[in-house]
Amino acid sequence: MRRTGSEPLRAARLLALLAPAVLLAGAYIGQYAFGLFPCEMCWWQRYPHFVALALAVLSFVLPSRVLVVLAGVAIAASGAIGAFHAGVEYGWWEGVTACTASPLSAGGDPLAAILAAPVVRCDVAPWSLFGISLAGWNFLFSCAAALAIFILLGRGRKIT
Repeated sequence: MRRTGSEPLRAARLLALLAPAVLLAGAYIGQYAFGLFPCEMCWWQRYPHFVALALAVLSFVLPSRVLVVLAGVAIAASGAIGAFHAGVEYGWWEGVTACTASPLSAGGDPLAAILAAPVVRCDVAPWSLFGISLAGWNFLFSCAAALAIFILLGRGRKIT
């Protein structure tokens, strides 16, 4: 019996479109409806989702496994950034940006430090559910979606 594997490919393509669309919609709803404004690292997590969304849309116009794979990689990249950001929020490690609080060094100017402080800090979770921050949820959902896309693509190979 010969299968083309088109059903798993269609499912992977659809997931590559829906996952970033839903996660970005959630981010914008949180931002504009609930005042959860993004910090610098939050934006870093959004950029790969924008890329994944564009690649997924393009994969419907120009059917290509490669575009779906690249969309899955972009979704996984957002998840990895989310994991790093969650670690910064939980205090597991230091952030690499100016949007995290750092203690004043001896002789530092406190007023200059306050004035230079970011409006939205990256090391403070503005919201959490079950102890998991938004960055943590992005990590969980993005990595799960990327894994599902790669599994579907693996199942979608031609079987003879």
